[in-house]
Amino acid sequence: MRAGEEATHQVLGRLRFLLQCSECFRRARPLPAALCYVPREVQYKICKDPSAAASSRSLLSVWDGPGPARGSKRATIEVRKGGCLRATGEEYRNSAGLWVKLRKEHLEEHGVCRELEEGWVLAQRFGDGGDKLVPVERIQQQQQTFGTDYKPAASWEQVVDLMYSMQLGEKPVPVEPDEAVVQKLRSMPPNWSYEQDMELGRFLYDVTERDEHCKDCVKDHLNGIEVSSQLDDFKVSHLTDNQGDTYWESSGSPGQHWVRLHMKKGSVIKKLWLMLNANINSYVPRRVAVYGGPANRLQHLRTVLINDRSSLLHPLLLQPWNSYQDVCILRDMKTHVPVLEIRILECREQGYNVRLRGIKFKSFWERDLNLNADMFQMAQLVRYPLLEGVDTDVLYRRAVVIQRFTQLLDSVLGYLIPISDESDSTFSVLRGMKPFLQLCKLSKTLVTHCLQSSESSPPCMLPKLLINRQLAREHRAHPELDPSGRNTVFTQVYENLKPSKTNNHLLNYRWPQTHSQWWECVFTTEGIIDNGGGFRDCLTDISEELCPSSGDVPVPLPFFVRTSNQGNSSSDTRDMYVPNPSCKDFPKYEWIGQLMGAALRSKEILVLALPSLVWKQLSGEEVIWSKDFAAVDVELVKLLQMLEEVDREAFNFMFGKELTYTTVRSDQRVVELIPKGSSTVVRFEDRKEFIRLVQKARLEESKEQWVRGLPR
Repeated sequence: MRAGEEATHQVLGRLRFLLQCSECFRRARPLPAALCYVPREVQYKICKDPSAAASSRSLLSVWDGPGPARGSKRATIEVRKGGCLRATGEEYRNSAGLWVKLRKEHLEEHGVCRELEEGWVLAQRFGDGGDKLVPVERIQQQQQTFGTDYKPAASWEQVVDLMYSMQLGEKPVPVEPDEAVVQKLRSMPPNWSYEQDMELGRFLYDVTERDEHCKDCVKDHLNGIEVSSQLDDFKVSHLTDNQGDTYWESSGSPGQHWVRLHMKKGSVIKKLWLMLNANINSYVPRRVAVYGGPANRLQHLRTVLINDRSSLLHPLLLQPWNSYQDVCILRDMKTHVPVLEIRILECREQGYNVRLRGIKFKSFWERDLNLNADMFQMAQLVRYPLLEGVDTDVLYRRAVVIQRFTQLLDSVLGYLIPISDESDSTFSVLRGMKPFLQLCKLSKTLVTHCLQSSESSPPCMLPKLLINRQLAREHRAHPELDPSGRNTVFTQVYENLKPSKTNNHLLNYRWPQTHSQWWECVFTTEGIIDNGGGFRDCLTDISEELCPSSGDVPVPLPFFVRTSNQGNSSSDTRDMYVPNPSCKDFPKYEWIGQLMGAALRSKEILVLALPSLVWKQLSGEEVIWSKDFAAVDVELVKLLQMLEEVDREAFNFMFGKELTYTTVRSDQRVVELIPKGSSTVVRFEDRKEFIRLVQKARLEESKEQWVRGLPR
């Protein structure tokens, strides 16, 4: 559902609901019942497989668990043509397919033995075809005050809108929920935390990204391809030969050209591209329609206008043609479509025939596309330690509610983007939803939109900088001789670019991604002509001066200091740096932040080994002491945890009167936590207050640097 398709009251209701849900996630509280709604009963009808032999009977196996891995087959029930099957609203997905649960009274209707309290039947098999169970929409209606009949709310989305949106008159009544299942989805798993929800969100994102980066799937998922017509030298085979200098050309009447793709069973299209041939403008398609379904029952899916303008938020409705790159004409299909037909309705300049360099698509097997319990096997969770050891069904149920939350967030995400750089009031409501933003379909598009809307034009001429790397190398060997680092590459570049009487052109570093070189380097005594390589060498030198990759060399510049973990051989985050709390050169911190922003906007690389603590502080995310500060000083995290749990006798034995209200910062300076803290002894009963003060001081030790400098 795209932003703009919902009524205002519906959008506001969903925003209220999302805020409530995000607070429940953050505080590890039970989720709202509306998000976990499951109807108590659903009626299903049989949808016969069109490729199978016609039969008036459908036999369904009943299992005491969802599939052979979870249970055994207990009975077989028959659903005749035109009949319905009553079941609960509880569903379960695994690699075999979608399962629905039957209670005892449902089983007895089909003569199943009374000893069986519940059973599971396979409603939809992933990838292998077969008959399907399809929910039947309820025909009962509720009479309303204003003379309008409403169908009862039977889905969780409808229940959310019903409960959280303001409406005139009487509201529709939701179908009776299955309270046991709702409670199972609402309740917090044992010892569950917000950090585990974030880790689960990352896992779901990584699974999606892994599939997104797969190669072209034509070979694995395409059975065959047909075309309406072809010329002898420009045949259909050129559509899939991956050659840039070949193409297919039609030979027929205008408006009658088509390309038909026969997909393998179980494959689902995520993105479908036309690869255009731009040699002659009249051969370029202008309007294309996509149809899909069984070969004898094709249905219209999308019509695309390939124009000279592009729509960022709705890229399927309008695509740029003047660049003659790949044009996406279909995306995010939910189910397998056996045949896809691309109809060329119109060519540019009233062209007669069409030329295409090729067809390309990303696709997945249906079993991999849907969230299913088998995704959470132990072997898949080795990179997610917070999820290891958690029961598979617990992770699956939690992923289901996260997926629902993300789906609802997607529907209103377009309303939550800040209007300008100076105003972030609307965007602030996303703070508690950030862990799940990456799962939204619109997230990448909206990030791109925000970046492009804040872009500036690149300079007409590249600044030419004179840099002496010999002086920089000498300083790197003995930085103690000049703590200001005026001979470093960093300082030389900064001094050349900062505003002065001779330089009135201030760079803002918000250039388009295509602006790949920000300045031109002239290296004295080296005789190098900079065509981009010298500039990238310059960025590499700056990275090494800010955060040296080797732990055995001194840090040439004062802006970052090594974390305590660099001296701790037991830590797995020993190569990190944090902003130096003692350094107050905020204009240069601001310039570092601009370089970081420019690198993020472009394809250039600026290597800064900063822990998650710094990135979260820069982006306004919530910092978690036990996890984020452990990347800075894991020994301090362990010490404070032990101090909180210790008893009085052990506290007095370990610390006596030696523990005072002081702490050591990352720059190795001792600071007092309270007035006269160095002479005030921490008592056992005050240890939790001491822990709080230490955590606050250490988390905020570089606050000036990342507030006044880096984010600018």
